[in-house]
Amino acid sequence: MSNRHRMPAGRPKGEEDPAEVTEQATAEEPTETAEAAAPTADETVDVEVTETPDTAEAEAVDIEEAEAADEETGADKRKVNWPRVLAYGVLPGLALVLALAAGFARWEYLSSDYGAMPPAVSDQNPSPALESMNAARDSTIKMLSYKPDTVDQQLNAARDLLTGDFRDSYTSLITDVVIPGAQQKQISAVASVPAVASVSADPKHAVVLVFVNQTVVVGQDLPSDTASSVRVTLDKVDGRWLISEFEPV
Repeated sequence: MSNRHRMPAGRPKGEEDPAEVTEQATAEEPTETAEAAAPTADETVDVEVTETPDTAEAEAVDIEEAEAADEETGADKRKVNWPRVLAYGVLPGLALVLALAAGFARWEYLSSDYGAMPPAVSDQNPSPALESMNAARDSTIKMLSYKPDTVDQQLNAARDLLTGDFRDSYTSLITDVVIPGAQQKQISAVASVPAVASVSADPKHAVVLVFVNQTVVVGQDLPSDTASSVRVTLDKVDGRWLISEFEPV
């Protein structure tokens, strides 16, 4: 028996083993793939974005909504809350003006010949200013106060406290509007005068600033309160101070 071992037939020189070629190719592929996947610093990656009609429409809607929101915000900034301005700005200012006017009127009266001396309190020699202020207060309350059951008698009695054209106007108003309305809708009113100020006064003619509060109830509704000021002109007729003008201010 021969001790020689048979060796596999050799490959021609220069020919590589197929298994080695496959392994080498497999080892090199990830490296090449990684190199291809990672762009270098000098390379620019171009990304193509395809805009669909739905995307474009959605963007347009978003833009329109944003513009509308901006417009609404601007409109809100420009919008003036007039009720709030009236409640917190104009009305308190008006009340202050009226108070100042009343104070000035009172100062003017005290600075005049009538106000320089104490008002007379005797029945024989009352001052025109004091007389006219009392008459303006009492007459205003009677003109603006009534109940449904007695409105006819109350307001016709108040009419006798007036004179001239104003008496005629007041008569028409209560006859055509106030008395029928109070009776049909069960309206009652109560007036009060918290303050008066003499603007001018002489023995025959006087002007008084009157501040009026009035509470009105219609049927079963809740009472409503109003406050106002009136410039009342009075003339002395047959020894009585009668209202000839009644102008809200």
